[in-house]
Amino acid sequence: MKTIKAAAICAVVGVALAGVAIASPASADPSSNSYVLVGSDTLQDVSNALINGTSISGSPVRVVKNDAKTLGSFDAFGSTTIQTKTGGTYFGRPTGSGDGVKALSRSIDGAPYTAGTQPGGKAAAAAVISGAVDIARSSSGPVVNTSGVLAYVPFARDAVSYAYNGDPSTLGSITAAQLQQIYTCAAGANVINGVTVQPLLPQGLSGTRKFFLGKIGVADNAALTTCVTNNGANPTYASFDENDGTVLAANQIIPFSVASYIAQSNNAAQNRVGSAQLGTPNGIAPFTGSGTALVPNPAYYSDGTFGRDTYLVVEYARIDSTNAKFEQDLADLMDPSKIKSLSNSGTFQTNSGSVKAKFGFLPPSSTTILRANAS
Repeated sequence: MKTIKAAAICAVVGVALAGVAIASPASADPSSNSYVLVGSDTLQDVSNALINGTSISGSPVRVVKNDAKTLGSFDAFGSTTIQTKTGGTYFGRPTGSGDGVKALSRSIDGAPYTAGTQPGGKAAAAAVISGAVDIARSSSGPVVNTSGVLAYVPFARDAVSYAYNGDPSTLGSITAAQLQQIYTCAAGANVINGVTVQPLLPQGLSGTRKFFLGKIGVADNAALTTCVTNNGANPTYASFDENDGTVLAANQIIPFSVASYIAQSNNAAQNRVGSAQLGTPNGIAPFTGSGTALVPNPAYYSDGTFGRDTYLVVEYARIDSTNAKFEQDLADLMDPSKIKSLSNSGTFQTNSGSVKAKFGFLPPSSTTILRANAS
């Protein structure tokens, strides 16, 4: 896991704990004796903080299972394979939102799972992973099917912009229409205020990539591959870790989660901002404040184009009290009314929601669970 700022003890979901030691955060993968999370890079830092324990909100907060067993949140990038349960199968690390939901789906249906390729060309063979994944982190929403096997539980509100490395007076206000032209290689469109802009993209299974391209009206297809590669910006094509500003050379741009940028800038998460700055594609600043005291701008987060809700995805049957597979512990973790659930958005400093705020997130626009088909 990525390093997070602090660790401290807290209550379980609705049950007080005493005398439970919390391991120091480390760069190694976690060890879990209960539920496992995989998927989105955008949500991993705040998930890691909640699960490891943190005092970043001014009071100790930690989310664990009702019986005090620990959760495990696996990062989107790292070793090619992971083992999520003791004695379980090693399988390819899910590389983002799409991969996380796919891994959850294969964990449910028992079909072989093949992970996406990790940046650097690392790939893993297909594996049967029944029961290996309990929760997928997703920074993008589903195609809704009211009878679908998956439940998308609202986690927090984020927003997406583009990050750039260059002069703010030149590259700081590239409009959505201009971004569309840049990412489709329209003739001369990548010259902004006399500067030639080179587009980059995160890895193919990134939810931020999917969201950004959808909102600027660009199809993720062979034409996009050709465009980005021929611009000379990304010879290996879309193999970058998402939300990593250090990949940007001069006058390059890449989609970026605003919450992740805020968390990194505030040193709540590992700082990979580098020389990157966030643009304003709609004329509204994504955040306010400066230095290590950035806060989300609600006006930008509520924008119909660039604001987005993020989700935790679980098997619906396991949180449905009428189903034989129902698990009260998992349902409690998905219950926003529980002050130390993963889905809580409360602002009091002992609530999970207060930790999310320190990582640049706002409460989701809705607490309605959405159902969807397996991926």
